Amino acid sequence: MIADLHTAAWVHTAFEYLGIATGAWWWRRTLRAQQLGGPLSDRHFAVVVGLLLGAGIGNKAVFLIERPDVALALWQGQAAWPGQSIVGGLLGGLLGVELAKWATRQTRSTGDALMVPLVIGISVGRVGCFLAGLHDDTYGLPTTWPWGVDLGDGVRRHPSPLYEIVFLGLLGGLLWRLRHRLGAVPGLQFKLFLASYLLWRLVGDNWKPVRQPYPFGLSGIQWTCLIALLLYAPTLWRALARLPRAVGHGGSEGDGTTPRTWRP
Repeated sequence: MIADLHTAAWVHTAFEYLGIATGAWWWRRTLRAQQLGGPLSDRHFAVVVGLLLGAGIGNKAVFLIERPDVALALWQGQAAWPGQSIVGGLLGGLLGVELAKWATRQTRSTGDALMVPLVIGISVGRVGCFLAGLHDDTYGLPTTWPWGVDLGDGVRRHPSPLYEIVFLGLLGGLLWRLRHRLGAVPGLQFKLFLASYLLWRLVGDNWKPVRQPYPFGLSGIQWTCLIALLLYAPTLWRALARLPRAVGHGGSEGDGTTPRTWRP
């Protein structure tokens, strides 16, 4: 792992921007494959602006919820710079897009094209988190498990960023495998990705130190994930309820019979 703070910061930033660039490239590639990659209309531009503004604001806001000590330092005028939160970026970007679509009277779902770019982008960024070691807040708690990693302090710890990369790979692979079926309900692929990632962070962050504990010993990010899941569950449920069954009345899969609606 990288021992020098300055080097760790640069390496982490490099992988962070590499993840963003790779995800953006794949997103553009996906749009072209769907024949949606032409010049941006005013409505498309509004969605992109909403996404960027929402993600930027949410990114910092949830970090400050996670680290109220940094928020207090900023309030007191001290020299401090807020970090970033993937959870905040996802939730803020979602709100920004939905507000932009509402303002421009758009109803078409735009999230499915972001699923693979998000999996790639977050995974690449987490490589930087892992290499930064103890200089990044994502390192894990001490463990006796055989795959524990010494990050430079002589203590074997959970490789939390690597856990997330594995989770994202499995989740992305499953959603990609089911993409044709899930495509019957526009936006469902992204909804499943977002809900699954929030659930992962709610559970997976138990392997990370809690800098500022909230009620029940959960971190600010865990509480953000829990509240977001509860608020988002009805939307996901309604989308799942619209998913056609693969098997129709009295028929077998693909026999051309009228499909029934799947009720979760």
